Amino acid sequence: MSAPPAAEWPASVPQTGRAAPFVRLGAFLHRSFLAVPLAMTIALVAAPPAQSETTRIQRVVSPGGIEAWLVHDTTLPLVAMEFAFVGGAAQDPAGKPGVASLTGSLLDEGAGDLDARTFQDRLAEKAIEMRFDASRDTLTGSLRTLSENVDAAFELTRLAVNAPRFDDEAVERIREAQLASLRRRSTDPQTQASLAWTATAFPNHPYGRPVDGTLESVPAITRADLVTYAGKVMARDHLKIAVVGDITPDRLGPALDRIFGALPEKAQLVLVPDIAPQGLGTVQVKALDVPQASIVFGGIGLERKDPDFIPAFVLNHMLGGSAFSSRLFREVREKRGLAYSVYSYLAAFDHAGVLLGGTATKNDRAGESMTLIREEYLKLLQDGPSEQELADAKSYLIGSFALRFDSSAKVASQLLQIQLDDLGIDYIDKRNDLVAAVTLDDIRRVSRRFAANPNLLFSVVGKPTNLPSDMPSNVPPEAAKGG
Repeated sequence: MSAPPAAEWPASVPQTGRAAPFVRLGAFLHRSFLAVPLAMTIALVAAPPAQSETTRIQRVVSPGGIEAWLVHDTTLPLVAMEFAFVGGAAQDPAGKPGVASLTGSLLDEGAGDLDARTFQDRLAEKAIEMRFDASRDTLTGSLRTLSENVDAAFELTRLAVNAPRFDDEAVERIREAQLASLRRRSTDPQTQASLAWTATAFPNHPYGRPVDGTLESVPAITRADLVTYAGKVMARDHLKIAVVGDITPDRLGPALDRIFGALPEKAQLVLVPDIAPQGLGTVQVKALDVPQASIVFGGIGLERKDPDFIPAFVLNHMLGGSAFSSRLFREVREKRGLAYSVYSYLAAFDHAGVLLGGTATKNDRAGESMTLIREEYLKLLQDGPSEQELADAKSYLIGSFALRFDSSAKVASQLLQIQLDDLGIDYIDKRNDLVAAVTLDDIRRVSRRFAANPNLLFSVVGKPTNLPSDMPSNVPPEAAKGG
């Protein structure tokens, strides 16, 4: 499992999947792609301090009523578009995980009257970057193009979302690529630990199924499954769109209708129930003959809409959200040298809030590492941080936030996520003030909420020994003790 979605991310966690909202839209750096010259990079350009960043986001509504958020920026002749359909892998048929992932991988593999090779050739001819991806809660699309080719890029996007071909050749080729990836991941300890964690935490729930499917489920997916999924999920009522770059509102509005206007008005989504993580207080071990044990841990968290999410975000930064100053980093790496890295973060799914983290250590130090992680978590919840520790955390989170958003593509991603999280178009003006306003009383309040069930579920892949004796596990006691 890649890092799950969250509205705020610790700097030490790879920012895959849903990315974090940002604080300044005025700082763009170009990331070169395809045939776009590297020389087109630019320096950071800050908006005037007195200008509200919200005023730079324009809400564009097409003649047909399709809404997008736009940041019109002419610094470079580039346009970046991000869009998402709510649904994602949570809408996979119960017995066929991987449908959403395979569907996304095939949307740009031929559409309309263009077969896969012709479609890809058209993208390459115009230096257009297009990709689709599925997470647990969304099916996302991403587009990067030179502004002179924006009409061609929008037309190819229209074909991809409205008329994917799902030709047999493309389906089998992409299916085999997905199976090859699954085979590689079957021997990757960190991936296996993540999959085992979600399967245990979310039993008999869509979140417990692997997003990319399994070696058994992917071969069983049919073309009809892909067509059905696309028809049910890709609709206008759950569509969010963000655009950044060299395009005006007057030009974008009609384009939205051309690209998305023919989609069904309403999605046919299966109800996904809310769920809290299960299996807390236990250890799940999968044996793998590797020198290090990969550990994923997690417990209860908060949904993004929860009023205490920002205080919880600050609390997590002190626990394991900072790459160099968190308590877990100091205790696990600096003081004892148990691991190269250790981290934690809040994962805000649409139907579950979770605290997640991970590390990797020698097999014979796995139990010690797990015990230490639990102790530091409980200590922070019970004793709280000092005033200075809280002040340092807030200062870092406020000062570093803008540095994460260094391209128009990233800005578009953050605009999209703000919409998906329903934070409001003025969120970027409020975010730093929300962090700055967090007090020790706020931290104590949210700590009490976490302390109501502070147990953690550990998933370990390797040959760990000396597991905590007070935590039930699926490992025989003699094996857990080690030699």
